[in-house]
Amino acid sequence: MTDKDFMLIALEQAALSAAETEVPVGAVITRNGEVVSTGRNRREAGKNALAHAEIEAIDKACKALGGWRLWECEMYVTLEPCPMCTGAIINSRIRRLVYGAADPKSGSCGSVINLFDLPYNHKPEVVSGFMQEECSAVLKKFFSELRESKAEKENES
Repeated sequence: MTDKDFMLIALEQAALSAAETEVPVGAVITRNGEVVSTGRNRREAGKNALAHAEIEAIDKACKALGGWRLWECEMYVTLEPCPMCTGAIINSRIRRLVYGAADPKSGSCGSVINLFDLPYNHKPEVVSGFMQEECSAVLKKFFSELRESKAEKENES
């Protein structure tokens, strides 16, 4: 499988989040060209600030592989990771990160800050802006529909 194949799986996870009225973010962790785990945003459903796609995918990968060091793994995620998720990527030793859309409000792999530039003990290879148009389109559509829904509710009142 290719980077595109894995990002398409991440986009499928993002679509599942959107269908659940969650911000559509999806993540996939692979090892040796095989999917190890997937994750999607579930903050609203779980009422949990930690329920990000990357955290879910890392948790599942650690369980599937029987350890916390994911040094042979790659992560594909539709949106640039936030500080918490970037920290989890560092701490889990993921060797390569591929993300789609930049996040100008909380992206911590180059948009607001690049935590990988700081002197932490691990620095993954990073590919930014991969399939950016497709990843951005999912987010734009979600927020556009959310605004329309809110406007309709306000007009009904």
